[in-house]
Amino acid sequence: ITCPGVLLKDKQELYLSVFVLGQYKKTQCVPAVFPLSFQEKLVFEKAFANIVDPGDLVKLLEFDTAILELIQLVPPVGKVLATYEENTRDFLFPDPKLTHGHRGLEREILMKRSPFFTGIAPKLRFSTISLISDSLLSSGRSHIQ
Repeated sequence: ITCPGVLLKDKQELYLSVFVLGQYKKTQCVPAVFPLSFQEKLVFEKAFANIVDPGDLVKLLEFDTAILELIQLVPPVGKVLATYEENTRDFLFPDPKLTHGHRGLEREILMKRSPFFTGIAPKLRFSTISLISDSLLSSGRSHIQ
């Protein structure tokens, strides 16, 4: 996460929380100095029962929301400095013009600043890899995972 020229007045560590496919994960904490570097892989898995058509999966993902939050560990509960929200379909499968780099996986997005954050909006650089596979339920019906 980059944010040129911004110095945080609070010095407590920061982390990135990610909510995708109904699952919440967070990165390890890093010092409160930009650029922030989270060299982690967050893995989200979900089985979609009763879906056999990939088109139905796409529609389902369009109604789900992916949420990313940059959070600083300011007591008592932490302070959200910036957020990003997008429907899960577009988050996992971005338009090709929004990607660049190796196999088009790397993306850059601007996060929305919270009232607690002064300066320009933080820019997040990340990549996603999605794998869709068919599997069989014990009842013999197939579904997409």
